[in-house]
Amino acid sequence: MDEETKVLKDYLIFTVPHVTVLAGAVLGVLMIAGVPVNVALGIFAILYGLMLTILGLVIRPHVSGNVLYRLSMAFFVGLVMVGVLILFYGG
Repeated sequence: MDEETKVLKDYLIFTVPHVTVLAGAVLGVLMIAGVPVNVALGIFAILYGLMLTILGLVIRPHVSGNVLYRLSMAFFVGLVMVGVLILFYGG
């Protein structure tokens, strides 16, 4: 495994679970507060995608040439777009 892949693997292992817990906690608070499910899920997807995208931009100088990095960034930005779609067209 080359150095870029090791850095990306460590990044994914050590940061994504923390972001997932934080975004899940926000989702839980929204659900307890009585926010409609579609709105809560849209906010969750946008928040989760934005946090992952920001973390991806932080690590970009180290792994920008890696194909897995590019795919994960596309997924993170896609998650934000899905959140926006859920908010506007979710019912």
